[in-house]
Amino acid sequence: MTDHPFRFGAVAGQAADAEEWAGLARRVEGLGYSTLLVPDTLTTLSPFTAAAVAAAATTTLRVGTFVLSAALRTPEAVAWETATLHKLTGGRFELGLGAGRPDAEQDAAALGLPFGTPSRRIERVSRTIDAVKDVRVLVAASGTKLLSVASAKADTVALGVPPYYSEEQLTAKLDELYELAGDRFHDLELSLNLVSAGAEPPSWLAARHGRTGTGMLTGTPAEMADTLLRRRDKLGISYVSVNAQYLDHFAPVVERLAGT
Repeated sequence: MTDHPFRFGAVAGQAADAEEWAGLARRVEGLGYSTLLVPDTLTTLSPFTAAAVAAAATTTLRVGTFVLSAALRTPEAVAWETATLHKLTGGRFELGLGAGRPDAEQDAAALGLPFGTPSRRIERVSRTIDAVKDVRVLVAASGTKLLSVASAKADTVALGVPPYYSEEQLTAKLDELYELAGDRFHDLELSLNLVSAGAEPPSWLAARHGRTGTGMLTGTPAEMADTLLRRRDKLGISYVSVNAQYLDHFAPVVERLAGT
């Protein structure tokens, strides 16, 4: 069980121009989502800049990174950017950190930066958390070492598991986090990202990962809401993000559950 109310985020990183991006941010806000989250890849918008523009176009929407690749910036650089956004958004910025998805090594090479070993990147995540102040920090983690850092230092832990993971596999990962976090576990906000939400997963996703998995939420709005309620009661997951492609499909669920 958890005392954390539901909140919902939309993950997006593409727009043709500033008008389209600002319009997306206003639509996310209008549909009741709590956050607009920007990925950190060289094929998407620069996350800090995009977050700043989205915040300027809205009034209550929180903005964040999902998630910064530890190899691409020093802890000091992240702290500088974070402090600026915290001040200029009126405290609406949330920092998301990770050790780097598989493709992040190519991004680091393109930027002329060393990617580093997993241990060095996890150490950088830890040092980055220590460097930033006054903002909510999310860490996306799956492996034991990064889960250990997240359990000790993060406000929110996003479970970085494949979308095809069963609820049993997700439960096992949460059990590991519980053992690592100890007394901090019940203070942690637990998060899961959905790659799809709607009646059925898209055909390309089904072909790649199958039609079932905790990262692919299916059913009517009422059925999807019931699934999330059950997961919160059983697993404690209260912060759910979704690919912005499914904003409208998922909006009825947000309307039913946000803040409850």
